Amino acid sequence: MSFETSTGTRGGRVPKGPLMRIVNTIVTPRIRRKGQFGGSNALVLHTTGAKSGKERANPLAWFPGPDGSWLIVASANGAVNNPGWYHNLKANPEKARIEVDGKTVEVRAQQLHGEERAAAWKQISENERFAGYQEKTDRELPIIKLTPR
Repeated sequence: MSFETSTGTRGGRVPKGPLMRIVNTIVTPRIRRKGQFGGSNALVLHTTGAKSGKERANPLAWFPGPDGSWLIVASANGAVNNPGWYHNLKANPEKARIEVDGKTVEVRAQQLHGEERAAAWKQISENERFAGYQEKTDRELPIIKLTPR
């Protein structure tokens, strides 16, 4: 399946800049140690920059997929645009890895669509924070399935 999600016309502010880098620097080691942050399962996603080719690391919440995969949501705080890591995965879906549960796993990224996305969203939207992100924006939040490769 392809990575296809259009931008919205309304949404929250995209978390970015020096403050976000500081937060990520503080949060990432904690996720590596505990596998959680803010009461949610968390992982560190490593992608290859779509434009720069540089490695990027982002701490993200994840949800269990029905087949042992990891599901992540390109919510960006309910912003109009998708987060940068989404564009990196779109450009390089085979060049990703995650740090989760004390191990590093090379993964393949696939965006969910149709019934598969609907079933995943039903599970994810039980988390009030993610349901709130969807309410902020009129774009459909992409759900990405990460499977070991």
